[in-house]
Amino acid sequence: MELKRTKIVDIFNPELVGSKVSVKGWVRTRRGNKHVQFVALNDGSTIKNLQIVIDLEKFDEETMKPITTGSSLHVEGDLVASQGKGQTVEVQASSIEVYGTADPDEYPLQKKGHTLEFLREKAHLRMRTNTFGAVFRIRHHLAYAVHKFFNDRGFFYLNTPLITASDAEGAGEMFQVTTLDLNNLPRTEDGKIDYSKDFFGKATNLTVSGQLEGELGATSLGAIYTFGPTFRAENSNTPRHLAEFWMIEPEIAFYDINDNMDLAEDFIKFCIQWALDHCKDDIDFLNQMYDNTLIERLNGVLAENFVRLDYTDGINILLEAKKKFEFPVKWGIDLQSEHERYLVEEHFKRPVILTNYPKEIKAFYMKQNDDGKTVRAMDVLFPQIGEIIGGSEREADYDKLLNRINELNIPMKDMWWYLETRKFGTVPHSGFGLGFERLVLFVTGMQNIRDVIAFPRTPNNAEF
Repeated sequence: MELKRTKIVDIFNPELVGSKVSVKGWVRTRRGNKHVQFVALNDGSTIKNLQIVIDLEKFDEETMKPITTGSSLHVEGDLVASQGKGQTVEVQASSIEVYGTADPDEYPLQKKGHTLEFLREKAHLRMRTNTFGAVFRIRHHLAYAVHKFFNDRGFFYLNTPLITASDAEGAGEMFQVTTLDLNNLPRTEDGKIDYSKDFFGKATNLTVSGQLEGELGATSLGAIYTFGPTFRAENSNTPRHLAEFWMIEPEIAFYDINDNMDLAEDFIKFCIQWALDHCKDDIDFLNQMYDNTLIERLNGVLAENFVRLDYTDGINILLEAKKKFEFPVKWGIDLQSEHERYLVEEHFKRPVILTNYPKEIKAFYMKQNDDGKTVRAMDVLFPQIGEIIGGSEREADYDKLLNRINELNIPMKDMWWYLETRKFGTVPHSGFGLGFERLVLFVTGMQNIRDVIAFPRTPNNAEF
């Protein structure tokens, strides 16, 4: 009877010592002498490798030859306590089956340090490295934490459309979706593109946000969240931007801006605590190899309440700062990353939630304050990252919302359904958006957003 496979993450259970085990994985390294060989095997379930001890009296040269870095094996043997340094247990091999070979002259991930730039070019293989194995296991656990947090608090997971005819942000930088022949576009009598001939009968795009549809869910189900891909055709080739990324967007009826800030702080702390509790080995590795302040920074975010700061007060702090900023500071500007990081890292030394922004730099749907100049927006600012969450109390008043839409010349034919929620039982409601990759970036300590999503989509790059 064939032995049932044990994943390497489970092999370190002391109760298994002394038993016969079956393990499968990829060879990380092979070393040894003419009597005994040691193979480090990893199956992706943990950052820890399992040492396989191969007595060369039991295996001929033909069996051993294909066992090189990158090859895949099925090993059966006795799990014993290890006498060597670096591991608690090891497997003394009694049988070895090679599933797939990896030519040492061709396999790119040989045992040496590789730059992150090099590994981006090998994105089809980079998850086999310690670094990216750690990053993507952490990403999984954070995604699970997102669903757990909202589910446990009575939120409903709503799937909003990826193909849309509306632009939630008014940004205009959207990817168009069409089945029209680009080499032979149909035209109307006045020479414009005839979208009535297109698949949906109108111009459509990939979504930049599920928020507007999310609000419809909140004003029906009470509290919803979305978690899915969003798309921005923004030509930003920076370590902080992707053209395709994942967004988490809760929308909640009967919440004001203060409830919204409380939720954002609770949510992000929950996710960070979850990662610390469930990804210890991977976070320890990244702390050791990439950023030795990572664990301290994560615990620092958990330790204190976030500062609640009015935008105007924030501007005054920046104006009084004895620091030369690249971008000048004045009331009415959209804060740059350097401004946000100064407030968080140098002035307060903890996360800041900035509120009551000038309405001219914020989206049309944000609730206007009585001063006529500001809106009930909130941005959560983090060390190293800058803005990690953006949200607001939404404008619940039909006339105010309609006036703002007209002021900004947003086509009403696209927004009638959104306005109707303000005519039929309108309520105070709020929500926010968190770019999931920004959260993964913070929790892993990685420096480039391209390194926290498996196959990044950026300007001039849609490989794999």
